[in-house]
Amino acid sequence: MKALVIEAPRQAVIKEVAYPAPKRGEVTIQVKQVGICGTDFHIYEGEFISPYPIIPGHEFSGIIHEVGEGVSGFQPGDRVSADPSLFCGACSFCLTQRGNQCENWGALGNTVNGSMAEFVSVPAGNVIKLPDSMSFEEGAFIEPMACVVHGMNRLQLQVGNRVLLFGAGAMGQQLIQSLARAGASELVVVDVAQEKLDLALQYGATKGILSRNVDTELSKDNYPHGFDAVVDVTGIPAVIEQALDYVGPAGKYLQFGVTPEHASIRVNPFKLYNKDWTLLGSMAINHTFIPAFHWIKEGRIDVKPLISQTISLEETVAFLEQPKASHLMKVQIKL
Repeated sequence: MKALVIEAPRQAVIKEVAYPAPKRGEVTIQVKQVGICGTDFHIYEGEFISPYPIIPGHEFSGIIHEVGEGVSGFQPGDRVSADPSLFCGACSFCLTQRGNQCENWGALGNTVNGSMAEFVSVPAGNVIKLPDSMSFEEGAFIEPMACVVHGMNRLQLQVGNRVLLFGAGAMGQQLIQSLARAGASELVVVDVAQEKLDLALQYGATKGILSRNVDTELSKDNYPHGFDAVVDVTGIPAVIEQALDYVGPAGKYLQFGVTPEHASIRVNPFKLYNKDWTLLGSMAINHTFIPAFHWIKEGRIDVKPLISQTISLEETVAFLEQPKASHLMKVQIKL
């Protein structure tokens, strides 16, 4: 079969690889749609925990092609998506509902071969059927939405909280819709692109600020007490340091954006102590794939406007090589 393989940092090729026949308890899916995630860029750049060579791709949808031994409830032709998480199920973290911190954590497209290929094999327990009303494009959004659901579970937003969010790309837009539905009162969004801010305002943001105007718009005169919750979706260390300045007394800060593995930031420990801050991380998915599926299925989160571009598998190599364009949100691969 044909696949995109990252053979080493900044070395990606399209090549023929072995078809992944399903093992016992697995199904093999013919991939139809794959989303390109920021993590895929980190893998390409050599900034993530992935081994090489690897086939990336962890947000996808497709059709079951073959069913392995011992699998029931699925048959060839079923339209599906799948949770890419590979939790061991036996360590203390898995046994206490903290699977995303599994001692043997793995994920399709992150630690083992993923879905930027014609076929991918998946544990049947990770697979969910898509209704005919859900497109393959929407089905490929369930995984990123599951990351958002986990982030929202971590944040535990209170109704009426005032929220500041940095980064209005595809993930930021899903968080914006979620925060608005979860009860944020004021929801201020910062980004470098005006078109992303315009979309954020359509879907629940109360104010959009271009990043070059942050110091003026978010001055102490305008926001003397900061915000109840601040969320970073950029993963840029300089932006993260800036974002922390706006956490108010007893406020929460959520690090949602993925940074390079060895990045660092400076935090004022006196403010952390004196202002009763809560600093939170949000790592991937934690048993949140099914709730995310329901949010998209019921139209509570509208992901269709977030697709900026659809490309072929062959075009993906050149796309990874280019600097990320600030105006793009979700780019998907159609197979």
